[in-house]
Amino acid sequence: MTLSIPRTGRLSIFAAAIAYTGLTFGTAIAPAPLAAQNGAYYTVTLAKPADDNRAVAGGVAWACEGTTCVANKGTSRPMRICRGLAREFGEIESFKTKGEELAADKLAKCNGK
Repeated sequence: MTLSIPRTGRLSIFAAAIAYTGLTFGTAIAPAPLAAQNGAYYTVTLAKPADDNRAVAGGVAWACEGTTCVANKGTSRPMRICRGLAREFGEIESFKTKGEELAADKLAKCNGK
């Protein structure tokens, strides 16, 4: 016995799969809102306020407000992401990964010092 899905049913299943995938993917790459900083994977404090409130730097989508920027987890190592952000926004005063502060020597290296 085989199950036959009517042609219109196939289209509905296909449309639902596309919509679900789009929603899931969109949520996965969207930067965390600043109100949810505790849930952000990366939290950064810049030396001076960012010119743009949204940017892609270090391969990660960032949401910034003033001198604070947050982002979801990226695929690169934190130091690489930090360097990319420093190139885009200038000096970084603090860089946290899951709430853990980047060591001072690594932060200096991130800022090119």
